[in-house]
Amino acid sequence: MNEQPTNNIFPELKVCGLTNPEQIQELISMKVNFLGFIFYQKSPRYVLNHLSLDHISKIDHQGKVGVFVNETAEKIVETATKGKLNFIQLHGDEDDQFINDLRERLSSDVKIIKVIRIGNEISENREKIEQIFTQTTNCNIQPIDYYLFDTDSKAFGGTGQQFDWNILNEFEIPLPYFLSGGISEENIKNIESLRQKPFALDINSKFETAPGDKNIDKIKTFKTIIPMSPNGTI
Repeated sequence: MNEQPTNNIFPELKVCGLTNPEQIQELISMKVNFLGFIFYQKSPRYVLNHLSLDHISKIDHQGKVGVFVNETAEKIVETATKGKLNFIQLHGDEDDQFINDLRERLSSDVKIIKVIRIGNEISENREKIEQIFTQTTNCNIQPIDYYLFDTDSKAFGGTGQQFDWNILNEFEIPLPYFLSGGISEENIKNIESLRQKPFALDINSKFETAPGDKNIDKIKTFKTIIPMSPNGTI
């Protein structure tokens, strides 16, 4: 009997908070899909304390993500151009007008990821998510390409804390999304309970020995245990 194809695929993988050139090259060799560089000065993983934009521009990878928090559109465009970024991740409180303005200024090749931060107030989270999804589906008010769901915090990410993923099952998510917020070897199997599976997983602090210093062996192990998702659900 011929074996039938399973049509299963793995979510893609983003490693965020990178600062070390040798580790970046190892991740590229491992075929990690997205490399995250944080351009938020208050972050302990602020990349420009370690790498120049010229250095980042020379990294040969098509998934370079610049993470920004309430930065000006001018600065984002300048950084994206000089660093040859492929994606812009908006992790702050950027509104519709800002995103539209940024989209007009950015090269059409650069994609936008909008972060939705999930806190502890369930009703407040529902209202926020529903409003954002309605805006996206009605006349494409926000010209974004992906969502990223992360745990809300004053530090704007990198906390290692997981939000209640079950809230995502209450919505039809209109765009592919990254799942972030304390993802680890211990909870990765829980994505099987998600009705709409993530396009990509975003890992950071759970795979570090110190802020910005990644545990490459731990990431290698993690890649081998990511659950497969039925084709067509992400």
